[in-house]
Amino acid sequence: MMHCTLEDLLALRDNEGSSWAREHLDGCDVCRAELDAMYQRVARLKALPPLSPPRSRWPAIRNQVLATQARRRQRWMASGMAAAALLAGVLVLRPHQVTPAYAQELAQAKRQSASLEAELQSLDPDSRVESGRAAAMAAALEDQIAAVDAQLSGLEGGQPGIGQAAVDLWRDRVNLMQQLVDVHATNAAYVGL
Repeated sequence: MMHCTLEDLLALRDNEGSSWAREHLDGCDVCRAELDAMYQRVARLKALPPLSPPRSRWPAIRNQVLATQARRRQRWMASGMAAAALLAGVLVLRPHQVTPAYAQELAQAKRQSASLEAELQSLDPDSRVESGRAAAMAAALEDQIAAVDAQLSGLEGGQPGIGQAAVDLWRDRVNLMQQLVDVHATNAAYVGL
């Protein structure tokens, strides 16, 4: 004997079952028992208390997120400052290895980078609420900047072409910093609406 499937029983529960399923249900104790059990499960599920997150947890979650962002920002700033200091030290101690043509471009890129860092500090992104997408974009850009800073700190003074390599890395850093400033400035503009 063929019994009603789960889909047949759900359709019967919603008063949409086929005529075969209705007739079968009248004569089959197994299917009738299964339908009754389904009604009981639904009733028990409806009787469960609603779940809602406790409001008292929000300050702890917010503080944890802000602390994580502050640690990431400090780590990023420290690595950026260390890379800048190392590169400045290399350039001061070994000025003959960077040709004058590259020196001007390098100085300009460093000024732009410092300007963008100051602009980023003035935006104070840690004090604002960010969307998940903006936070993910900012984190990815910060990671890329840290990678460029690591490359800058790894430059060796004796390599040929160090001037152009340093200029290119500083330009990359400026572009990434500009993107990071744009992400935080856009987020600040949206929050300010």
